[in-house]
Amino acid sequence: MVGQIPALDGLIHERARLAIVTALASGESRTHTELRDLLQLTDGNLSVHARKLEDAGYLVCTKEFAGRTPRTSYRLTAEGRQAFDRYLAHLEQLVTTMRRL
Repeated sequence: MVGQIPALDGLIHERARLAIVTALASGESRTHTELRDLLQLTDGNLSVHARKLEDAGYLVCTKEFAGRTPRTSYRLTAEGRQAFDRYLAHLEQLVTTMRRL
């Protein structure tokens, strides 16, 4: 029976990264400041977790300037969207399987 339960994506499953991916799942890009405030993370914590997602190809980080102020934005990639959809499907399957036990 255990073999039927899919493994959750460990990269997304971590609390902060799950929150980041969920916040970006709408398809909209969000600035570093928006994500930081929305998710109540520190700048450093958000940066570290965003980098892991970026390294995996799950999100894209864009850096630009608004006047003289640097602005960092994040957007979920197609691969990130697929990984998130897969994660949700696995979670749904896990819940369904556990309800049957």
